[in-house]
Amino acid sequence: MNIDDIKQVLIVGSGNMGQQIGFQIAVSGYDVVLYDIAQSLLDKAMDRIGKLAKTYIAGGRLNDQSAADALKRIRTTIDAEDAGKKADFVSESVPEDPDLKGKVFAQFNKICPAHTIFTTNTSSLIPSMIAQATGRPDRFCAFHFHDVRFNNIVDIMPHPGTSEETVALIKDFAERIGQVAIVLQKENFGYVFNAMLMELMKSAQSLAANDVASVEDIDRAWMGVMHTILGPFGIMDSIGLDTVWKVTDYWANILKDPQAIANAAFLKKYVDAGNVGVKTGKGFYSYPDPAFGKPGFIEGKINS
Repeated sequence: MNIDDIKQVLIVGSGNMGQQIGFQIAVSGYDVVLYDIAQSLLDKAMDRIGKLAKTYIAGGRLNDQSAADALKRIRTTIDAEDAGKKADFVSESVPEDPDLKGKVFAQFNKICPAHTIFTTNTSSLIPSMIAQATGRPDRFCAFHFHDVRFNNIVDIMPHPGTSEETVALIKDFAERIGQVAIVLQKENFGYVFNAMLMELMKSAQSLAANDVASVEDIDRAWMGVMHTILGPFGIMDSIGLDTVWKVTDYWANILKDPQAIANAAFLKKYVDAGNVGVKTGKGFYSYPDPAFGKPGFIEGKINS
């Protein structure tokens, strides 16, 4: 298969990243099928994709007509057979659980055509952890997006069994959808940027969980020195504290590290309260007007 053979793209998982990836691919002219296990999830996703389209328009990336055309290219379904039977390319964004991801890929391996490329958007796992479960390890690779609202960097991480042709095809596809591909030479937990980001978030969590400093002061320290618009806790709110907790808790259980366990417990309080960040309107900060975005925050005149 070559790049021109890709016509229909299946997005498995309609959460925040599934929405962003699906819309960006539709913007680039591809037909997109958005699949999830409940219609209510898909309805919510399409509402948020509509808001994402308005963000693109407001930022000058699309006009009204091109945004409307992109939205028309996206259809939703809870029927796995319907979702996968004509897919040429699959992007998976289900929760960060290797067993779950493996089961999902095994299901779609039975449905999708033999030529279909499988990719995972995992942020913290490596593809060899689930490659065999896909049923087509040579046509499987990690293809990881960051927040498409603000950047166009994607990571391509093959496992030892990924064919060179698959890597080349995914790189071509990345370019077709307006992304800049970072191709890893070997598997690495967290890719490149995320590997650095996870260390930042882990340090920030530890400082807060150990009552060294407040969430706001930790963000002020980072933002003030590095001159960034977000601190680590603002970043976590953007990612989604449910996702951050799942990754933190997973590795805490694997490594049995006391500090990681404490960090997971610190995050779990927010998750249990339903305050998981930007997507719910509240996390470490309240949205849509978080304190860190207001004048005076760095100086300590405004708290969350």
